[in-house]
Amino acid sequence: MRPPALLVLADGAELEGEAVGWWDGEPATGEIVFNTALTGYQEILTDPSYAGQVVCFTYPHIGNYGVSDDDLESRRPAADGVIVRELTERPSNWRAGGSLPGFLTERRIPGISGVDTRRLTRHLRERGALPGAFGPLELGADVIRAAASRAERTDGRDLVGVVSTPERYRVGDGPLRIVAYDFGIKQTMLRHLARFATVEVVPAVTPAAEVLAARPDGVLLSNGPGDPAALGWAVETVRALLGEVPIFGICLGHQLLGSALGGETFKLRFGHHGGNHPVRQLATGRVEITSQNHNYAVVDVPGAVVTHVNLNDGVVEGIACPDLRAFGVQYHPEAGPGPHDSGYLFDQLRRLVEGRA
Repeated sequence: MRPPALLVLADGAELEGEAVGWWDGEPATGEIVFNTALTGYQEILTDPSYAGQVVCFTYPHIGNYGVSDDDLESRRPAADGVIVRELTERPSNWRAGGSLPGFLTERRIPGISGVDTRRLTRHLRERGALPGAFGPLELGADVIRAAASRAERTDGRDLVGVVSTPERYRVGDGPLRIVAYDFGIKQTMLRHLARFATVEVVPAVTPAAEVLAARPDGVLLSNGPGDPAALGWAVETVRALLGEVPIFGICLGHQLLGSALGGETFKLRFGHHGGNHPVRQLATGRVEITSQNHNYAVVDVPGAVVTHVNLNDGVVEGIACPDLRAFGVQYHPEAGPGPHDSGYLFDQLRRLVEGRA
């Protein structure tokens, strides 16, 4: 029998549920966003870009196929919590190495199940992403409400330091040499790069001069959490790299690239979180079904060519500066909802560093 729990949003809305996962005697807090993906819950919960956020899954059954170590995107989960309608106790899949409830407890992720996630999602669509708090009712409803009033948004927060690697490490043994800035990098991203390169992953605070001194063939700016407007130090790093080495930016890396070029960033009302977002490649008219996870986007980037747009709301999804040998996309080409619609972007980086793009 799961203990009763309460979810409270910063605007006062309350929903009931049951406590699952790990608890330390305090309510869980964070900015609550909804994700429309039907599968990939383990990859989502271990995506470092979710630092500072609580994920509400819109799909009603979560945990059906269990969890596997092969599906981890980081060494430790970054999401501050999970909200589901129904959490599966007994998974059914030959790959499963355990259940999602067990994973939440083992990886210290607080959760709440039995929530009317349809109601919550409609509320967030109307009001925008909101901070909130949740926890077992035994903590006290007033304690949870007080925590919700103190819960932080991601606005203005530098969360990269929470997820970036403290030390350099290498992946792959390909002929090209790529430096990957870890603003919250996903393991699948590194697997794509390792097909053709030796990848040196460096901490987010690594100076541009130090990277350029190693004479890499190219630089990847990874995904990551938080508000790009709070990362002025990272923007300056990217600005120092521009024109000196080929650059590919993904998600937060794309936002930092756009900012370094003089563009602006803004916060979307409730963000793009899911695995079914249609994006048009403007040069060909081709539509890609993409995986996305971002609350912020870029606009008005001087000198850059817009290469991709979101067909749902027109948000810029890709930019390129051929003269500076730099390009970026807002979505996640390493993921596979298409399933391989966007994988060509890693080959585009390879061709760029080989001088063939």
